[in-house]
Amino acid sequence: MNKEVLEDIKNILQKQLNELLKDADKTVSEMTVEKVNYPDPTDRATEESDRSFELRIRDRERKLINKIKETIDRIDSGDYGVCEVCEEEIGEARLRARPVTTLCIDCKTEQERLEKIG
Repeated sequence: MNKEVLEDIKNILQKQLNELLKDADKTVSEMTVEKVNYPDPTDRATEESDRSFELRIRDRERKLINKIKETIDRIDSGDYGVCEVCEEEIGEARLRARPVTTLCIDCKTEQERLEKIG
């Protein structure tokens, strides 16, 4: 794969990683600030529901952060852009659309088909 394309994808991933880490820091800061003691149980339940939702989002982002870091490592090691299953090169359009992918479109389609069946 073209070195310029790899650098471009790496820069996109690095920006996304920085944004996710910034959001995670913001969430931690907000959750450690003293919270209001709600006398109304409904208000308290709403606050706890919102907090739970925020934590679920951050957990999904944590998984994405790990994928981004692994992808950057693959770019640095020269293993990026090769399908884990068939070992064919993954198309540039797919890598630009989903930079953390490890499967070519054919193998991903087959994986999803098998998931539907099983």
